Order: sequence, then C-alpha cells, then structure tokens
Amino acid sequence: MINRLEELLELALDAKASDVHFTIKDEEMTIELRVNDKMKSIPTKKEDSRLLRYLQYRANLDIGDNIKPQTGSFHMFVNDHHLSLRFALIKSLYITSGVLRILNRNLKLNIDHLIKFKEQKIQMKKMMNSRSGLIIFSGPTGSGKTTTLYTLLNGICHKKIYTIEDPIEIYTHKFVQLQVNEGINFTYDVGIKQVLRHDPDIIMIGEIRDEVAANMAIRCALTGHLVVTSLHASSCSSAIQRMLELNVNPTQLKDVLIGITNQRLYSGIDATKKINVYEIMERKDIEYYFENQKLPDEYKNLQYYIQKSIHQKYISVKKAKQDLS
Repeated sequence: MINRLEELLELALDAKASDVHFTIKDEEMTIELRVNDKMKSIPTKKEDSRLLRYLQYRANLDIGDNIKPQTGSFHMFVNDHHLSLRFALIKSLYITSGVLRILNRNLKLNIDHLIKFKEQKIQMKKMMNSRSGLIIFSGPTGSGKTTTLYTLLNGICHKKIYTIEDPIEIYTHKFVQLQVNEGINFTYDVGIKQVLRHDPDIIMIGEIRDEVAANMAIRCALTGHLVVTSLHASSCSSAIQRMLELNVNPTQLKDVLIGITNQRLYSGIDATKKINVYEIMERKDIEYYFENQKLPDEYKNLQYYIQKSIHQKYISVKKAKQDLS
C-alpha cells in the first residue's frame, strides 16, 4: 500500500492540497483532495479499500477500536519532500471518514514571509524574545497556528526548546519533541513535569484543550519559563475568556500573559499562495483588557488587518467576507 499512498501524496503535492479525504459509504471508497477550500475528486483503484487500515497502522492507531475517534501522526519521504502527516479517523454507523493532513508544506517560510506588516513583525519578535511569560496563538481549525508556532520557534537560536504535543504535527531536529501517549500514562501533565527537569528556555504545549493543560501552562510561566501554546478561539480577547472558562486563576493569567495572536489563513490574489492575517494583543493591551473588560480605542483588531490586506491586494474581499461581517 505504500506505493499507492506515495502516489496520492504526489498528487496532493502537485495540486498544493492541504488534505486528502477518504470516505467509505455503502462499501464504496471515495478519495478527494482539499485545494483552496474546494474538494477535488481522485479516481479510485481496487486496492484503495485497504488504505484506511494501512493509514491506521502508519499513524499508530488502535486498529481494533471501531468506536472511538482516533488521531495519529507519521512522516514520509515523497519525491525528496520530508512530509509530516496527521491522520484522523471517525467511524459512524453508515460512514467511515479518514482525513490525512499535510502539515509542513510551509515550514520553510521565515517570519518575513509569514507576516506581511512591519509593525506586526516587530511585535511578534519582541514577544518571542521574552525570557518568560505565556504567549497564546489562537484561531480556528486550519488557520495555520501550528505553522506560525514552528516558524517562529525555528527562527530562535541558542536556546533550549522542548515541545509537548498530541500528536507531533511537524517533525524537526532543531528541538526536543515529546508526544503525549495516554496509553502509557504520558500525559501533558507528566510531560511538562519531565521537561522542567531539563532546564528549558522555551516550552511549547501543542494545544490547550482542558483545565490541566491550561493550569500547567500558567504554572510553567510562573516559574520563569517562556511558554508558547495554541488555543481555539475566534479573537484575542475570546482567547482570554476561553482560558478563564478553563478555571485558571485570573490574577495568575494576567501576571503571566505577555501576548496573544489570532489568525486566519486565506488564499491570496495569486491562488497558488496562502496568506496569513494576524491580530496581535501585546502586554499593554492585555493589562488594559483585564482592568476595563474591553480593548483600547486605538487597538487594531483582526478586521482592521483583513481590510489592510485587501487594500494591499494580498487577499480578495470575496475570500475574507465571512470574517468581515
């Protein structure tokens, strides 16, 4: 099956697809590529019915579990590309859905390619050069948070960086990566405790999903480390509210939080390019928000930078319309 998988990944790379979708319905397999938010069908072959089981094996999923949704990751070399891949599987009564995401297509980008506006590059570099504190990278699923995180971390030299992820989304040799495995009781909590014994400069927690991870992130930042993480939220201010919903101590959150970003990923005017648009909340904005429960009048939100990106002809109004309403 590896030859067929390589063939499909070659097609995905050529089409600049972000995901390969596998669906089994009425015992028939369909395969589609997601390209610029549109689905493109791929002709199937007889042996494709075995692909999902092979992907479960490659992603180290439990092949015998037909009930619980599962996610895993692995990497492959395809046409000299070292691909980091994440496979997610869901089975319902009538339909089985598997999605293979190509995670590291844009990893070679540096901050100058990633962030379009000079003032935001300065803000981002200032945050990442901090000695301690908590930085939250927020946005919806598929908005490029992981790519942003890894691009920024890859630009940092002479610091000890440890990541704790579930799963590891992008493989790199530049820092120590640990993958959560609850099957052997290696949780976020356990991973963070182990990492703290290795004198880290920066700790990356892949994603805050629950109270344990949220409180551990704050605890690490309080001990004098720089902690970076991602969180599902629609804006920078809603990221604060989401953290509070996870029962963190508001005073401690205010003390450690030094920056929040929120982002969207759009197809550019040139459809072959992807454009990140960011909102950035700096320390002074965070303090103002906690004291006044609103943002400063001069604060430039995501909609401001979307409009600016449209004006600079990076993206089209049509692509960004839903985020401007």
